[in-house]
Amino acid sequence: MSSDQSAEDSLLYVDGIRKGFPGVQALDGVGFTLDRGEVLALVGENGAGKSTLMKILSGIYSRDEGSIIIDGRAVDITGPKMAQELGISIIHQEMNLMPHLTVAQNIYIGREPRIGPFLDQGRLVRQTRALLEHTGINLNPRAEVGNLTVAQQQMVEIAKALSFDTTKILIMDEPTSAISQAETEVLFALIAELKSRGVGIVYISHRMEELRQIADRVTVLRDGQYVDTRAMNDVTDREIISMMVGRELKGEARPSSIPDTSPDDLALEVVGLSTADLLQDVSFELRRGEMLGFAGLMGAGRTETARAIIGADRRTAGRIMINGRPVAISSPAVAVRHGIGYLPEDRKRQGLMLEQDVNFNTMLASMKRYTTAGFVNQAPARRDTLKYVESLRIKTPSINQLAKNLSGGNQQKIVIAKWLSRNCDILIFDEPTRGIDVGAKEEIYKLLNSLVADGKSIIMISSELPEVLRLSHRIVVMSQGRITGVLDNAEADQESIMDLATQNVNRSVNA
Repeated sequence: MSSDQSAEDSLLYVDGIRKGFPGVQALDGVGFTLDRGEVLALVGENGAGKSTLMKILSGIYSRDEGSIIIDGRAVDITGPKMAQELGISIIHQEMNLMPHLTVAQNIYIGREPRIGPFLDQGRLVRQTRALLEHTGINLNPRAEVGNLTVAQQQMVEIAKALSFDTTKILIMDEPTSAISQAETEVLFALIAELKSRGVGIVYISHRMEELRQIADRVTVLRDGQYVDTRAMNDVTDREIISMMVGRELKGEARPSSIPDTSPDDLALEVVGLSTADLLQDVSFELRRGEMLGFAGLMGAGRTETARAIIGADRRTAGRIMINGRPVAISSPAVAVRHGIGYLPEDRKRQGLMLEQDVNFNTMLASMKRYTTAGFVNQAPARRDTLKYVESLRIKTPSINQLAKNLSGGNQQKIVIAKWLSRNCDILIFDEPTRGIDVGAKEEIYKLLNSLVADGKSIIMISSELPEVLRLSHRIVVMSQGRITGVLDNAEADQESIMDLATQNVNRSVNA
């Protein structure tokens, strides 16, 4: 590691960290420094070693070699409890919550207020409510975490990390990957407050526009090795990306033009879709060869719409037509038989079999194609898996590697490969680039554009407005379970989308 700062001058000094796993050298001599009241951006492609390094600092993994110095004192972090005692808190990219417990119980687990041997439930709820109000996070302390959306669960992780009064080093691993712009602004205000109190923050993100807003310096990792540290004001986005990927990205994808098809040439038509909890009279059309973007704030109903279409959630009203014919979709399996593939927002719980290998997960949705008389013909299956591993740049030692051992972004790419292998005519991608690095995003954008060019029809749900604008022919905007507008790409911008996304919210506030 090259740095002008010494161990004595820094809040945190990390040097020469090495960590290996079977078949993978995740970290090879990595280091960085962190000052008091500083936001240090830590960037790199998926598999660069960012999350592994943070798990070492938070006591989840032990290091093979290297030194960690906090406030001038060498430390050996032997577990998460010791990390917390040293003042290190972490917001994980992959959420580490207990779904059967409430928001309050998850935030203060192991630190619950008690009266003698008994839990003081009332005090627990009160102190959780006070924390949430102070941080601007809108959640019910009594809500069961398993019933929350991914975005809401991410806000629980953020509240949990901020609940430690002794925190002096806060690690944020993709904290905005599942939350809306409004929640992001709340988080950035909290970061500013923490900086003013002298807390040092390590911020991992693939979103350059975020780093420009909050980061003081940026450290780049590539393939488990340290590349460089620069002041954010002294480096361009292009330079950062070049350091990350080790090559210059060629050009940028342009927003798609409206497909040259008749409005009557419909792949999917949804009419009057409603559910008991949220959706109200949702109607829209998806044309052949179209990328239809869905935008909206957290809880707007975008994911719920997708789940109702594929039969994962029960609908109380509504009709679905494919190629002009009504269909009855009672489950995701039936949706697949009708040619609809769904990449879920929560890849770990709904998109992957973590204990199975890359090959099995990639072929899972199209296994019948490789099966004869009950036996799987492994040669063509493995050949096709290798094709997708190469085209999507999935970083894995082999296609026999278990999915649970790969980084979050590479897990996401396996789910995409699964539906590409199935060759569905209608694809619903819910946050397709969540947790995926800049270089891989470009490749996935090209992939999605090539799919619609080949006549596939795609519903693309994304919390990143630049992504929605960049890829979508038309944009459906939702708020509080309703569609508030449909915009052509040519007339849409971030302001017009946000106006529609907050329309019902403003009406309810003013009522």
